[in-house]
Amino acid sequence: MNENKTLENLMEAFAGESQANRKYLAYSKKAEKDGYINAAKLFRAASDAETLHALKHFEVAGKVATTADNLKDAVAGETHEYKEMYPDHVRIAEEEGNKAALTSFMYAMKAEEVHARLYQEALENMDQAEEVFYYLCPVCGNIEKSRPDKCSICGVMGDKFTQY
Repeated sequence: MNENKTLENLMEAFAGESQANRKYLAYSKKAEKDGYINAAKLFRAASDAETLHALKHFEVAGKVATTADNLKDAVAGETHEYKEMYPDHVRIAEEEGNKAALTSFMYAMKAEEVHARLYQEALENMDQAEEVFYYLCPVCGNIEKSRPDKCSICGVMGDKFTQY
């Protein structure tokens, strides 16, 4: 048995199921907006099913470690995105004059920097007993530890943020 090929297959399946999850969620939101509630519900159910598949593949692949290791991995991933990946994407979008992509990349790049900082804080404060609440901007993905008056990245009003 080729364990390396199995691991490769698990990670390929994880990536595919993860992308399907997000795609079907986007389709669900569009169907709901267009008034097709049954299609919206089916897309949302399928999105959740794809999440189940992705999570199981990731777990079986041995990719879920200790919370401290998972936080370190999250810091590294978010840092890569805001320092390396998105700056290149921003540059290309600017060169090509694609303003919608530029805005999307800029929002994500700025939010990923915040995410990296929050993961690092969580890692450093793992033994903290006091519950922390997080607030997610529904437009740019910024996360704050208190509900802001408005988003520091995209300017959306703070009452639109979702509490976690």
